[in-house]
Amino acid sequence: MQQILTQNMATISELKASPAQLLKNAGDEAIAIINNNIPTAYLVPSALYEKLIDVADDYYLSKEVDKALKYKKEDLIEVNINCRCCL
Repeated sequence: MQQILTQNMATISELKASPAQLLKNAGDEAIAIINNNIPTAYLVPSALYEKLIDVADDYYLSKEVDKALKYKKEDLIEVNINCRCCL
């Protein structure tokens, strides 16, 4: 049996009947939409979705930072911030 990752569940028929009421009853939590006792989708409030996207963005950004920090010393370019030659 597939794991349901929320405490709120509704059938597809309940979703069709009143999606706004389902969201109201669930508050800030996601709702598992089940079909034949199997979760087929999750209905996620917009605030929670935005948080999930922020977490994903932070994760991918951290991967880019990790990659950027794995440089070779010979790839570094020395700069003099007091140089007036580029003004």
